[in-house]
Amino acid sequence: MKPIVRSEPRRSRSRSLGRVSRGAHGFTLIELLVAIAILAVIAVLSWRGLDQIIRGRQTITNAMEDERVFAQLFDQMRIDARQAASDDESGQPAVSLAGGALQIVRQMNLPGSAPRLQVVRYRVTEGRVIRYASPPLANVGDLRAATRGGEGEGWSAVPLMGGVGAISARLYVPRVGWTTQMKDVQGAITEADNNLKVPQLGNAPLPRSVTGLEVSVGAKSLARPITRVFLIGE
Repeated sequence: MKPIVRSEPRRSRSRSLGRVSRGAHGFTLIELLVAIAILAVIAVLSWRGLDQIIRGRQTITNAMEDERVFAQLFDQMRIDARQAASDDESGQPAVSLAGGALQIVRQMNLPGSAPRLQVVRYRVTEGRVIRYASPPLANVGDLRAATRGGEGEGWSAVPLMGGVGAISARLYVPRVGWTTQMKDVQGAITEADNNLKVPQLGNAPLPRSVTGLEVSVGAKSLARPITRVFLIGE
């Protein structure tokens, strides 16, 4: 007896195929494009946020470095101004402005040796503040040669700060005020010398002609110059 094979009606087969096709439904092209666009927007926003963080960190780092360099420069000026010699010891104004440079004749105490004098100059060379310092000076002749000459043999040159656009200084002369004119300083020295001829003041020490120093430094990284004031010999 032959087995009977029954065929499924076409209508029922088409329904089953329709159910299978509907169950295996995937993403359309539009859905993929929308998903890609959303991911692209998220990536752009994330990149911008990360870029701003990196830029902000770099700005803070640069500002801290500039602050450290300024602090080093002004601290060295403060030390030189505090150790400035008197006008009697230097035989001229201990603090002077000439030739675009700030010059300070300062005391120099070396271990195991007698106190000496040293000439220090601050100049701006190619956008850098450089501190020039003479060797220890043993006599008046060497001191005069150092104060009137250039930075010759034996002088040290230490760059303290770069990116400087300008540096200016003013001197405070008692009874005159802030000035950039050396004639005001020389006039104060002359007046003090004349006072020594008065019997009542003959034994008094010669007062300093310059008692204060104001320095302003302008740099490319600054919106306005930074100004500091130092006491002379204090």
